[in-house]
Amino acid sequence: MSQKTIGWIGTGVMGTSMCTHLMNAGNTAYVYNRSKGKALPLIEMGALWCESPAEVAGHCDIVFTIVGYPMDVEEVILGEDGVLAGAKKGTVIIDMTTSEPRLAADIYDQAKERGLHALDAPVSGGDTGARQGTLAIMVGGDKEIFDNVLPYFEIMGDNIALMGGPGAGQHTKMSNQILIASTMIGVVESLLYAYKAGLDLDEVIDVIGKGAASSWSINNLGRRIVKGDFDPGFFIKHFIKDMGIALDEAKSMNLSLPGLALAHQFYISAAALGYEDLGTQGLYKVFEQMNDKCRH
Repeated sequence: MSQKTIGWIGTGVMGTSMCTHLMNAGNTAYVYNRSKGKALPLIEMGALWCESPAEVAGHCDIVFTIVGYPMDVEEVILGEDGVLAGAKKGTVIIDMTTSEPRLAADIYDQAKERGLHALDAPVSGGDTGARQGTLAIMVGGDKEIFDNVLPYFEIMGDNIALMGGPGAGQHTKMSNQILIASTMIGVVESLLYAYKAGLDLDEVIDVIGKGAASSWSINNLGRRIVKGDFDPGFFIKHFIKDMGIALDEAKSMNLSLPGLALAHQFYISAAALGYEDLGTQGLYKVFEQMNDKCRH
């Protein structure tokens, strides 16, 4: 892989680790984040600070973005001081935010009109996958561009696939989130049941985490629940956003997803109880609270 000048926009829970891997591979990085303080670890490593996404793009061959919500994606890529406004012809824009498939297709079209290239490449694996460089990366866009940037994806992840044209990466991530949404309900109910039965929760996970009930959620987030660790690897508030996108997309396809709709309501309850900044394993607190009320 030839070293390039890369741009990185969004230095949150996952973005900082992902950019760190690229810098450790020898790439020069220009960075921007809405709050500069969150970019300081990268700046201290040698990343160069920029005052806007447009400024980042003006320096770079490839620009990666990973921000919170679709409106943030619109602002940093399509906005007045966004990536498209500052990018040189031929620049590759890779949005790794979990966002709307229709927005990904719009970014692709607007980039193409300016002689730029765009991929949607949302990820799965949380903060652990970001730190370890083992993310799943689901990509939508042109195969030639995907092939060109694959070495950079391989620095950040170990399960990488081009899923189709513009928006296909986002649609794949929606399928991922739909599965996780209901799985997490199973995880928290399973552990609550085991707790009430007087079982050792780590021992339970040791057994069921290797059988037919095995999942990434029980083996990773289940362990965090047992430790009382509800710090965000992926925020509840962002998962609510993702489920909302999936439900909207399903509605446009005339598709009913009652399991997802139910899970969505539980996560909205978690946010209403003040847990929106916890990790998705914080759903356990909602069920725990519900059961406490049932006893009184």
